Amino acid sequence: MSSEYELSDSFSDLDSRWAEFTGDESQPDPADAYVFQFQSISEELGPDQRWTTWLDVERGSRGPEPRPDWVVTEQAAIDTELGVLKTGKEADVFLLERAVQAIGDNPAKSSLLAAKRYRTEEHRSFHRSTSYVEGRRTRNSRDARAMAKKSSHGRSVAAGQWAYAEWDALNRLWKAGVPVPYPVQVDGTELLMEFIDDGAGGAAPRLAQVRPSKELLGQYFEQLRGGMRELARAGLAHGDLSPYNVLAQGERIVMIDLPQVVDIVGNPKGMDFLLRDCHNMATWFTNRGLEIDEQELFADLLSMVF
Repeated sequence: MSSEYELSDSFSDLDSRWAEFTGDESQPDPADAYVFQFQSISEELGPDQRWTTWLDVERGSRGPEPRPDWVVTEQAAIDTELGVLKTGKEADVFLLERAVQAIGDNPAKSSLLAAKRYRTEEHRSFHRSTSYVEGRRTRNSRDARAMAKKSSHGRSVAAGQWAYAEWDALNRLWKAGVPVPYPVQVDGTELLMEFIDDGAGGAAPRLAQVRPSKELLGQYFEQLRGGMRELARAGLAHGDLSPYNVLAQGERIVMIDLPQVVDIVGNPKGMDFLLRDCHNMATWFTNRGLEIDEQELFADLLSMVF
């Protein structure tokens, strides 16, 4: 059996034995191992563009694995703002394209994202925040005092907390199989997530805007109940569930707007929030011709909690 020394020694004069191995009488040129191909890329960005922020955030602020294939993670990608999807009291949602052009053997890649940007300071209303955040704690005492006083710094901290609260909820629920948008990343008060389209390039309509067939209505409810059950299994209620916070993407429904997710047991009003979610959704389905008993739905969800 050959020793390690004998094995390495047999390759010590590999260059001189090139013809023996390959039948090629020419000698290899060491320079051939250092051939680089360069492709110039324009670094000029438009007024509605920025370089991707994917690597600007820490690892824990990027979407959970396994990530969908459409997520663009290349450092050379550019974010282009395409317009406003929705304006609200707490946040505005913008349509963003994250794309990278073809470089060498790497093909071009792009995806559309929903960029939810929480408002700060006097531009945002905190009127209905208190009841949702009961039971939550702020680790930084200075931030807690600033939030209590509703100072400029306190409002900025609160806006960031709501962004991270929705980020945490989306991560947790995505992993649990709840029909929610895939969370791509969070950076300060900006949350990037999957854009739920209508299959024709536009945004998927809200459940309140559609008139599904009786068969599809039943499918929607079973999906919704399944999602609410998974939420309840995790001890959570959406807290603001209504036909306006559910998207209808073809035959699939997707829950959105989750910054106020409520701990059913830890929040003194957790049961009330859960019952209200049941009432809102049962009423909508009943009005569309599918009789739903909100108390029966409520009891079903409670069985997942306790």
